[in-house]
Amino acid sequence: MTEISDDVEVREIVAGSNPDRFARGWHCIGRAQDFRDGKPHQVKIFGTDLVVFEDSKGELQVLDAFCRHMGGNLAMGEIKGDTIACPFHDWRWNGKGKCTDIPYARRVPPVAKTKAWVKLERNGLFFVYNDPEGNPPPAEVTIPQIEGYDEGGWSDWSWNTYVVEGSHCREIVDNVVDMAHFFYVHFQIPTYFKNIFEGHVATQVMRSGGRDDIQTGVQLGMAEAETISDASYFGPSFMLDTVYTVAGDIKVETKLANCHYPITNNSFILQWGTIVKRTEGLSDEDAKAMADQFTEGVEHQFKQDIAIWNHKSRIENPLLTEEDGPVYQLRRWYQQFYVDVADVTEDMTKRFEFEVDTTRAQQNWRGIVADNVANGVKPVELVADV
Repeated sequence: MTEISDDVEVREIVAGSNPDRFARGWHCIGRAQDFRDGKPHQVKIFGTDLVVFEDSKGELQVLDAFCRHMGGNLAMGEIKGDTIACPFHDWRWNGKGKCTDIPYARRVPPVAKTKAWVKLERNGLFFVYNDPEGNPPPAEVTIPQIEGYDEGGWSDWSWNTYVVEGSHCREIVDNVVDMAHFFYVHFQIPTYFKNIFEGHVATQVMRSGGRDDIQTGVQLGMAEAETISDASYFGPSFMLDTVYTVAGDIKVETKLANCHYPITNNSFILQWGTIVKRTEGLSDEDAKAMADQFTEGVEHQFKQDIAIWNHKSRIENPLLTEEDGPVYQLRRWYQQFYVDVADVTEDMTKRFEFEVDTTRAQQNWRGIVADNVANGVKPVELVADV
């Protein structure tokens, strides 16, 4: 073991501060179906409030929540045809943000316009686009289509939502490179781990196995299962993970959506959901049951994350080993979403690859698990403040 001299300077934490602006990019705010109940929905996001409603054509619309007349909350109003009507004075606003009718007035003021947000419905999920500069989303940064989703090739989404207070969104994004926490927080043993950053996409390639001293739903009840995971953030806040759970001749393909959006610069909504690919011999009921089980397993893991985030310090200068992965490179990639487009530099977007050597970690971790099993010890599970 390496000895450390007593005269080594103490490492101090530089906490830094959260950015004042919100990330540029697509943000998933939930399943599209959950906004289609004939009611307006209020969403607290980007330090403000939005209202989501379905028009008569079945299209979801997103506006600023507060009426430009006297500040009434449109989310407390009523959907009337293709408009959302303010509960205060019945001013009616369409999906483009234009007031089209004021029942008690002879005319609508020409300047009666509110902000309509750019939105996208894809793979059964609903997104809004944020850009502090007010530019439209570039075509190349869109959310990818899941092959076969629109044709009914997947189960319905299982979905969970949590509010995380006292942390910035960067905390969850840091996990992209954090190989070691998968053992301690998510109860998996990574056997292969690699990161690739390029353009607006950050990818994590991982192969892992479960732990014999504790099981979660991500193994789908198969103790010897190997998990094959290829996960990519498409922009700052939406990760789509293709997961194969393999045990013998059994191979189950799952898509995990891991996404978040900021409420303020120090709180965010964490969401995740799972769909399972429908295959021959797999009934709709079985596919849904697998999706529910996998989502429950991810929930178990995310609650461990939340417990960490709720009590950790923000740290701008993490002290790292090479097995901790490219934390600083990831944060440089992430910074592109918090500066004006003109200030995005090449080192934020150029291709970068890093593979972690998991040899020593695996050896030690398997020893820990074997000792736990031999002694009947369960690993400590964290309790999230949720």
